[in-house]
Amino acid sequence: MKTNLPIAFILLLFFGCSAIKNTRDNSFSKSQISLINNANSTIPMRVFKITNKNDSLLLRTKSNFIKANPNDEVLRKFVKRLYKTVTDSLSMGVGIAAPQVGILKNIIWVQRFDKENFPFEVYLNPIIATYSEQKQSYREGCLSIPNRSDNLNTRAYNIIIEYDTLEGKHKTETVEGFTSVIFQHEIDHLNGILYIDHLQKEVIDAKNEK
Repeated sequence: MKTNLPIAFILLLFFGCSAIKNTRDNSFSKSQISLINNANSTIPMRVFKITNKNDSLLLRTKSNFIKANPNDEVLRKFVKRLYKTVTDSLSMGVGIAAPQVGILKNIIWVQRFDKENFPFEVYLNPIIATYSEQKQSYREGCLSIPNRSDNLNTRAYNIIIEYDTLEGKHKTETVEGFTSVIFQHEIDHLNGILYIDHLQKEVIDAKNEK
């Protein structure tokens, strides 16, 4: 009995970890799939607004890992619909995050103003590994916060990001300037943070300095 206990424990640990991994690797829930499939891939999705109580609660919720799989038809369709949403004439944003259309998954689109022709690119599971001490000031708005924009002075000038591509490659990249602001803004969304939260912190910090 005692000699078998470590083996049993190892097996339990292995299968326990496998179960966790499989859960983590799941793509979309049934409700998310229904939302994604309620129109074809050329139709923009509804942008969630903080002026709506239910929308606001979701926007304040942390998003989840998404398994990068180029053969996942639902994922590919969602990526296309998210792109259509950010480039739609009613939106015309420079970036968008999945929770802004009601899907709590770590997916963002960012317009790369640091590249030729300013292309939009999609990123899965993006994180910011490093923030520079140097700050920059830009006026920010948000598709989820209607009729408002504000100057933020606390965005890092330079960041190092890690992310997965749709094809499943893991990459690291250094981004600076205005494009880094977009990444910081959209990755905040994945953590349930809005740009106005930074604005409030700036006000508090300014008061504390007096």
